[in-house]
Amino acid sequence: MRLIFMGTPEFAVPTLAALVEAGFDIAAVYTRAPKPAGRRGLDLTPSPVEVFARGKGLPVVTPKSLRGSEAVAEFAGFGARLGVVVGYGLLLPPAILAAAPLGFLNLHPSLLPRWRGAAPIQRPIMAGDAETAAAIMRMEEGLDTGPTALVERVAIPRDATAGDMHDQLAAIGARLMVEAVRKIEAGALSFTPQAEEGVLYAQKIDKAEARIDWSAPAQAVHDKIRGLSPFPGAYFEHDFGRGPERVKVLRSQLGPGHGAPGTLLDDALSVACGDGAVRLVQIQRAGKAPMEASAFLRGTPLAAGLVLA
Repeated sequence: MRLIFMGTPEFAVPTLAALVEAGFDIAAVYTRAPKPAGRRGLDLTPSPVEVFARGKGLPVVTPKSLRGSEAVAEFAGFGARLGVVVGYGLLLPPAILAAAPLGFLNLHPSLLPRWRGAAPIQRPIMAGDAETAAAIMRMEEGLDTGPTALVERVAIPRDATAGDMHDQLAAIGARLMVEAVRKIEAGALSFTPQAEEGVLYAQKIDKAEARIDWSAPAQAVHDKIRGLSPFPGAYFEHDFGRGPERVKVLRSQLGPGHGAPGTLLDDALSVACGDGAVRLVQIQRAGKAPMEASAFLRGTPLAAGLVLA
């Protein structure tokens, strides 16, 4: 099977690696162009997919757009029968979708049609969902509207973060994609239309929603913390003596106790919420590495009764 892979983030790398390991003929790897980096933006940082692909000696293509006859001709020139897409980040216009005889398979990490869109790993956790899924679907012009072929449900543990689920779903999705490509090559891959009910959209995470609202119920605070970990990271602010400093919370647990929202209930970073409390397990001060709460408190003791902003 000769195919073109299209992906950009770290989440896509396991699928590309699995396709390479399975021996498929990867004609080209499409990924987003390197991003400016450094203080002056003069350095260019290639995507995780580009780094992996070049390490395997695969041809890499980084177009700014796929619109126009030249882009379509270049794509068609690779002679691929199938396209595989995982978090590519560019819109695939109809002419590109029609350029692969067997169409395009997409890995989407949610229980479709729930959580279509940009943040399908984070939003289920933030909403307190008990499960999610890795789904292989056929791409259409609509946003994650195509029929599904392979779906594997995955439980979301009560304290799991987006980072935890990211790695698990990436591994499951890679395995499912290899299975799907083998089946479509054999003419044995069937598709099921998505349900018309239960559609939810996973809107892109806005950094403005990352600030912790201690007046929310403890479950909602806990779900926000784990849904936004490790990036962008839910945060609170506190003055440690040099003005307000942003502190990210990367892991938390539901805890006992109650009090005025934002109040420390003990000397172990248990914080009162609008209903109940959460215990901060892992945090990250600005410019510093993540650390366990116990290690943080050894250097910066915060006593019960203190109110966090």
